[in-house]
Amino acid sequence: MPDPETLAAAIAANVRGQRAHRGMTLDELAARSNVSRGMLIQIEQGRTNPSVNTLSRIGDALGVTVGRLVEVSDTPVVRVVHASEVVTFEHSGGGSARLLVGTDAPAILELWDWHLGPGELHDGDAHPAGTREMITVIEGELTLSLYGKSHIVGKDEAVVFSADRPHRYANEGGAPLRFVMVVTEPAERLDD
Repeated sequence: MPDPETLAAAIAANVRGQRAHRGMTLDELAARSNVSRGMLIQIEQGRTNPSVNTLSRIGDALGVTVGRLVEVSDTPVVRVVHASEVVTFEHSGGGSARLLVGTDAPAILELWDWHLGPGELHDGDAHPAGTREMITVIEGELTLSLYGKSHIVGKDEAVVFSADRPHRYANEGGAPLRFVMVVTEPAERLDD
């Protein structure tokens, strides 16, 4: 994984570049992303490493993936992501979400490797309309909650769902949980 300073600089450049490319002001991006103008300034100046939820809201507002926002270098035709380049978001309960690789053209895709300890959970924000997530559980048992219902996904099972509503990943069991997730967003925003 890149060191925190390199990652902060990459995020700063990518957010600033994507915003400029779209001709958006900081105020417009703040309104669209529901991220404060002050936080956006800190991000664009490389003074903070934002959370995955903050990056997701910014990415959604810009129409790009989290992977595009944390990308340290240009993407070649064939891209091998080495272990040292994988971006990891640590959770307060000891778990983590590793963004293994992401693309934003022609399809918006992200591949994640998640670890949640017993009793740990993560609340995901609603993604743009048309976003889908696919998850397979490698070990443990996932409790996926969305649309007011909870669904249990066991080891070697998989689930696919529309992720345009707030959702929760939880480990309600006594053993560690590991799952792999693919997020796909429509190339064109359905709500624009």
